[in-house]
Formats: sequence, C-alpha cells, structure tokens
Amino acid sequence: MSGIIHLQTEIPGPNSRALMARRAKAVPRGVPAVTPIAVVHAEGAVLTDADGNRLIDFGGGIGVVNTGHRHPRVVEAVRAQLDRFAHVCFPVSTYEPYVELAERLNRLTPGTHEKRTFFVNSGAEAVENAVKVARFFTGRQAVICFEHGFHGRTNLAMALTSKVMPYKKGFGPFAPEVYRIPYPYCYRCADGPSGGRCCMADATRLEQILASTVDPASVAAVIMELELGEGGFVPAPVEYVQVLAAFARQHGMLFIADEIQTGFGRTGKLFASEHYGLVPDLLADVERRPHGHEALGLLFHSAEAYLETWQRAESAGA
Repeated sequence: MSGIIHLQTEIPGPNSRALMARRAKAVPRGVPAVTPIAVVHAEGAVLTDADGNRLIDFGGGIGVVNTGHRHPRVVEAVRAQLDRFAHVCFPVSTYEPYVELAERLNRLTPGTHEKRTFFVNSGAEAVENAVKVARFFTGRQAVICFEHGFHGRTNLAMALTSKVMPYKKGFGPFAPEVYRIPYPYCYRCADGPSGGRCCMADATRLEQILASTVDPASVAAVIMELELGEGGFVPAPVEYVQVLAAFARQHGMLFIADEIQTGFGRTGKLFASEHYGLVPDLLADVERRPHGHEALGLLFHSAEAYLETWQRAESAGA
C-alpha cells in the first residue's frame, strides 16, 4: 500500500487529540467516536487527518453507497443543483427532482400496482410514518413486531425494537399497542426445521401465538425485517414470510417491510422483498447516499392505502 498510507505522526496525532478533547467538552457521549482521528480531507477511499496522516477508510460513513469520497459525478451533480437552489420546502413549492425520483422509485419497488413514495429525514421517521398510515387506513391500533428486530431510536421505533441494550435502557415508557412475537430463526429454534421447512410457517401456529398476545382484529400492521440487522444477520425463511403475508391479508392487517438495512442491493436483489415474491403494503427504506451526504428516509405504499388514508384525513379536517 505504499503511497496510499502515509504516517506523519503517531495515531492519533497531537492535532487529532486536541480536537477530540474539544469534542468531549462540546458533544454528548451518546454520539459515539469509533476512531480517534480528526478528518480534514477525504478523496476516494483515503482520509487525511488533522496531522497529515493518510489512512484507508474502511468505515465509509456506515451503510452508504460505495462510490468513495467526492466522486466526480456526485460532486458535479451537487454543484449543478446548488447553482439552481439548495432547498425549498416541497409541501410549499413543488420541484421536479422530488417528483422524478418518486416516479423512478415507484417503478423499481416490488409490484406492478400504482404506488406512492414520499421522503423523510431518516429510517426511523419512515417506520413511524408507515405505522401512522397503517393505523389510519385500517382504523386499528395494534402493531405486531418481532423478537431481535431493530426499527430505529425514536420513541415508537424503540418500542418496535427488541434489543434493550444499548437502544432502550432508561428511555421508557414506550408507545403502547406494540406486540412482539418470535422471529423465525431455524438455527436457534428448539423444534428445528420440519422436513426442511420452517416449523413456524403455519397459520395455525400464528393463530396460537396471537391467542395469548393480541386479537388479530385489532392489528393494523405487522412490521418485519426480512433479514435481521442488529439482531444478527438472519434471513427469514421464505415459507414463513409467505404464510405471514397471507395471514395478514386474511385478517385485514397491512404488511410493512422494513428494508432500511436490506434495500438497494444489499441482499443481491434491489429489495429483499424480491427474494420472497413479496409485495408489501408499505415499504420503509433509506436511500444509501454516497459518502458525505445524509441518508434519505423513504416510504413506499400502495395507492389504495394512500388515497383512502388521505381521503379520511381530509374528511376529518386533518
């Protein structure tokens, strides 16, 4: 790696240590600091710190598109947009890039039906809005989620999240009407697969689980990560997801696919739902923007859910 990695000082150097000391006095500890360096420049996969050390960036902003820092086409697109305007509020003033991106994503997401897409600030906001749409559309309140699931760090998203440490400890009380059921994890299952098939992929078993958990008639939606993220990288068995989707339809529940950690090619297909032949009613995702650009939360849903929800909201004066 000669010519790429170049060390001028020890790591961290004095300038990085000085900035880390300032950070400790100005920024709460809740914002982690995984590495002890202070970055002043980034190009491709190389970072330069405040002491002139050049290092290979294996973090890459966590979960972003792997284009490298300051890719020329990205920089060109950002500059071109800044020459027009930096920001106007879409609910106040319509602009074409928003509409064009929504149109493109509506074509790419699972299903050939009419869809709607809107953009929010984060994955947690996409999840919370998915639950809001489901509740308003169905007129029901309960939401089913899964053990080992992760859905974000806002209050409702934390309620849906299973893991207590480090996400939930000390932050309650959480939003009500959230009911958790076992995730289909064949490797850890006490019964194990039956004839090569997930033993939980059975509508009768789902009925039995809910009999002591929540009335299906009160459930607005079931939200699921098709492959767990924070709970270990565990893909749900295809047969289980298909049974669950049919069960949800039978009982009038919407199926929310949380693809925030699986969308945009991270499972070998553009969306993990495609591995299951699944067309979710709502799909929450995050556009993995290139290095240096904030993630964009996305919520896709069927036109039926959108139109009926909007009509009800208008009639209620919302």
